[in-house]
Amino acid sequence: MAKIFDELMERGYIEQITHEELKDTLNNEHIPFYIGFDPTADSLHVGHFVSMMVASHMQKAGHKPIILIGGGTATIGDPSGKTDMRRMMSREEIDHNVECFKKQLSRFLSFEGENGAIIVNNADWLLDLNFVEFMRDIGSLFSVNKMLAAECYKQRMERGLTFFELGYMLMQSYDFLHLYNTYGCKLQMGGNDQWSNILGGVDLIRRIGHSDSFGLTFKLLTTKEGKKMGKTEKGALWLDANKTSPYEFYQYWRNIADDDVRTVLCLLTFLPMDEINRLSSLKDEKINEAKKIAAFEITKLIHGEEEAKKAEEAANALFEGNGSLDNMPTAKVSENISILEAIIQTGMAPSKGQARTLIEQGGITLNDEKISDTTYVLSNKDFENGYAILRKGKKVYYKLEK
Repeated sequence: MAKIFDELMERGYIEQITHEELKDTLNNEHIPFYIGFDPTADSLHVGHFVSMMVASHMQKAGHKPIILIGGGTATIGDPSGKTDMRRMMSREEIDHNVECFKKQLSRFLSFEGENGAIIVNNADWLLDLNFVEFMRDIGSLFSVNKMLAAECYKQRMERGLTFFELGYMLMQSYDFLHLYNTYGCKLQMGGNDQWSNILGGVDLIRRIGHSDSFGLTFKLLTTKEGKKMGKTEKGALWLDANKTSPYEFYQYWRNIADDDVRTVLCLLTFLPMDEINRLSSLKDEKINEAKKIAAFEITKLIHGEEEAKKAEEAANALFEGNGSLDNMPTAKVSENISILEAIIQTGMAPSKGQARTLIEQGGITLNDEKISDTTYVLSNKDFENGYAILRKGKKVYYKLEK
């Protein structure tokens, strides 16, 4: 049996655990565990990537994943790290998003076999709770003073914290209790921003007399400077190819900082540690080999090997003069489109004002020619090859076709 706790530690996933006994439990038993996702979009994004990787490692070691969809708590909105309440969602929206999640999760988890993953929705037990019974049986076990000391609530106190939101921790804690009673779930895992909520669930189960509930948080995916990875100029780096193309996804990881290579290889690939140690020890120009491997492996996990190869070919064609341009981001443009409109249409800038600034600062080239005229209009000569290549800076490219 794989010593999964040791493996997770070696790869750098684990941030905090509630009890030291968890190490022996994970290394020597097979237990159900759960990770929660809020169904607030129709795609997962890079912020969920570490959760999916940890769940995959755990399942491969024999543990059973329970994917909890917060259909009930999404009607409140998690106050963790937020300054405003989230929009409440309909059951139809949530069900649609869950189906999208399952497709993406299927690349990481098996839903078959004895320890096959299951997806549960906390709306199934939260929405029909009897308020008086819930407050008597569960609410009486929570200290408001202790709750208000939690970081997720501290941030909201100045702007006003509603009782509605205060109930989030009780509901998430009750989720753990429900999964413990129903499926024998002994472990809740999540990002380190969920520590307070995880503690609430572990404590609840232990308060009612069970000593085998545990919590574990893993590191959020951040750069060496502490900034969250997965943010682009267009917003989140989505796992859905329709929201973030495989090429854009590949390029994001190809362009990470040298200092972030080891973190990305450890947390977002299944490469063995010996290979990771070799790649992350490369210096200067050679570190690009590691970045290419990281970008390919990560894109392959999310989009499959074929799409990863296409993205790699497009990058090679643009940056190394070999490969195919067929799979680079492409935009269909109208006849005689202005350079400003082309910049906006490709998403290189959100407005004409910002597009002008890009041109004035020398940040835009067309077919390797720097554009300095903000009134420039594309003509047939720009499309002599059947397309034109628009570039922002050194790394953002679009193929324009008429």
